[in-house]
Amino acid sequence: MLMDISSEMIHSLLPLFMLTSLGVGAFTIGLIEGLAESTALIVKVFSGVLSDYLGKRKGLTVFGYALGALTKPLFAMASTIEVVLAARLLDRIGKGVRGAPRDALIADMAPKRLRGAAFGLRQSLDTLGAFLGPLFAVGLMLLFINNFRFVFWIAVIPGLLAVVLLLFGIHEPKQQVDAKRSNPIKRENLKRLDVSYWCVVCIGAVFTLARFSEAFLLLRAQQVGIALALVPLVLVVMNVLYFLSAYPFGKISDRISHTKLLMFGLLILIISDLVLAINDHDSTVIIGVALWGIHMGVTQGLLARMVADSVPADLRGTAYGFFNLMSGIAMLFASGIAGFLWDQFGAALTFYAGASFSMIAIVGLVLGRFYRIFP
Repeated sequence: MLMDISSEMIHSLLPLFMLTSLGVGAFTIGLIEGLAESTALIVKVFSGVLSDYLGKRKGLTVFGYALGALTKPLFAMASTIEVVLAARLLDRIGKGVRGAPRDALIADMAPKRLRGAAFGLRQSLDTLGAFLGPLFAVGLMLLFINNFRFVFWIAVIPGLLAVVLLLFGIHEPKQQVDAKRSNPIKRENLKRLDVSYWCVVCIGAVFTLARFSEAFLLLRAQQVGIALALVPLVLVVMNVLYFLSAYPFGKISDRISHTKLLMFGLLILIISDLVLAINDHDSTVIIGVALWGIHMGVTQGLLARMVADSVPADLRGTAYGFFNLMSGIAMLFASGIAGFLWDQFGAALTFYAGASFSMIAIVGLVLGRFYRIFP
């Protein structure tokens, strides 16, 4: 939650900072966002494999959070797009380092019967931070007359608090460690990741193509005339719905078919994309953003749960790593495609493309159920 407050205070303003202060276009913004988010997801494969090999999760998680906190001042000092790109990549490397070990640590700590609720709670707290961050950003932008750099400096504080809390408040459970611990990515270990896991990976990648960077939600809000200082409220709306829905749907996932629930989330995303594409009114954009938040609450913890359920316990870090590697590659393409479509054909086609990829993901899930790959 604390790191999300820190990150979202910056990320809720960064597309606007690049657009208004540095003078870059939607394609460049999309490319930077895609590179940043895909870097985070790709790095997770290495940190996940390393956490499995060491049999330890906390050390890597602390390092990742610390790197994320210490890169925040670079945004405040950035005067060129190259510095923003470097800061964004370093920040996301920190996220990548901590992501897979953190999720594996949660799976290690939570009883299986409550695993869906545990991931839902984690997602809710993440999203509470993602709600508070833009809210603080709006307040500071209004108070200090659109001073982007001042907000970026203040964002350093909750990031450092997150590192302190992790260091002293989280205790890693002891595990049975094999004295002859083997390389998790050796062929005999990778064979233990069966077809159901790789199908989840493929669905997650297509899902990422459908759910491009939230930077485009901010650009859409600015495009329809919402005041610059108030644009981060778009993420507040999204994350309030995300926060309110993540834990309840996490609990629901402990009782019903994961495939059906994921299809439900994809249908909500399709409706959100269509709403955002069809109408330019600010109230309609807010409705589309709210639906986007609900679909996140339905799906994000669920995908993490599906990965955990489909792999052996000692390969969870590796499994999350490969899952995020494929999602990272998809994110790079998704944000590049979204930015290109936005610049060349307008916002509507960008969101229509997202809806089309969502339909492809639904078809994949239906086929998975037909061939009994998914329950």
